[in-house]
Amino acid sequence: MIGTLRSDLWTVAADPLPRMRGPRALSRLPHVLVVLWAFFLIHNASLEGDPVVSLLAVGQGAALVLALVRPVPAWWVSLVLMMAGSQTVIQEAGTPFSWSHSAMGLQAALMLLVALRVRSRVLAGMMAITVLAALACLTGSPASHTGAAGVWLIVIVGAAVIGAALRGVRVTRTQLVVQEEVTAEERARRAVLEARNRIARELHDVVAHHMSVISIQAQVAPHLVENPSPELKENLAGIRQNAVEALAELRRVLGVLRSSDGLADDAPQPTLDQTDELIAKVRAAGVDVTAAVTGERRPLSPGIELSAFRILQEALSNAMRHAPGSSVRVELAYLPRTLALTVRNTAPPGPAPPSRGAGLGLLGMRERAAMLGGDLAAGPVPGGGYEVTATLPAEDIA
Repeated sequence: MIGTLRSDLWTVAADPLPRMRGPRALSRLPHVLVVLWAFFLIHNASLEGDPVVSLLAVGQGAALVLALVRPVPAWWVSLVLMMAGSQTVIQEAGTPFSWSHSAMGLQAALMLLVALRVRSRVLAGMMAITVLAALACLTGSPASHTGAAGVWLIVIVGAAVIGAALRGVRVTRTQLVVQEEVTAEERARRAVLEARNRIARELHDVVAHHMSVISIQAQVAPHLVENPSPELKENLAGIRQNAVEALAELRRVLGVLRSSDGLADDAPQPTLDQTDELIAKVRAAGVDVTAAVTGERRPLSPGIELSAFRILQEALSNAMRHAPGSSVRVELAYLPRTLALTVRNTAPPGPAPPSRGAGLGLLGMRERAAMLGGDLAAGPVPGGGYEVTATLPAEDIA
């Protein structure tokens, strides 16, 4: 630890004073104020008429300006000048220059700038060296010098404490911002996993149904053929066995997702055949909804039907939640190889109440579309409304 402190106290590395947040014209305001303060106190010291005092004041002012960029070297320069100035007595005041008001203002400002940048243990080491150097300079000095030095020491320590406190506040705020960013990333990652788990739970029923059908068909097929050959029976038995094993593995792997959050809903998964029922419920809630279907409506694979219905359901929920009082239009387009789904709402008549949810509905919709190899776009439209458009691959089922 002592070796680390020694390296920190002997460093000449640059550590510029951060700019202020806000307009660019004001970002350098602290730097300008420091330079003006240095010039003001140098001018006051030069009024004494002593060239040595003026030279010491210029040196302390230069150290203060240097502290804007290299705080540790600036502190060493100020310390050396303080020790030299303690032996230079101002005739009119009867006290050494180092304990004068001008020198006190320069060194206090420097210590404040240093405390804003260095760590607490480094600042503690600097203050210990400063106090020891001041005590050494007071050896054999008159009592009047000791009193002025005591005031000087109180001011210097006060400046260091204020700077350390401000640095602590700044570091805490920075850590909070970093933690908030990490928390937001973790929340988004968790939301993605939850959305995928929810999709897997729903699709589990769809896949399990198909595997069960394959198993039953393979078991029944030999009875539909007159005098089936042993090879056929063996192949069908193998198909059935593989289907049963696959179904068991599916239930073992994906079934845990259904029980992981305590869900036990065995109701059939919804399809697009229930779109009219969904829209009727939204209308019953007081929303003006219009719907249009283009193309020849046809049955699609269960996964496409389920995901399209869930996207439609979430988009309508978002419109009700974030744009109360607006009109909503739902469009379903059955294209040769794709299903296009659009939910568009007009601008709400007034501001929407704050949502208590996590705002992750769009994330879930995107996960559903991406899982099927489709696309989903969402964003504001001219006039203040909002639109969600999903394009899903939708070839006819065999």
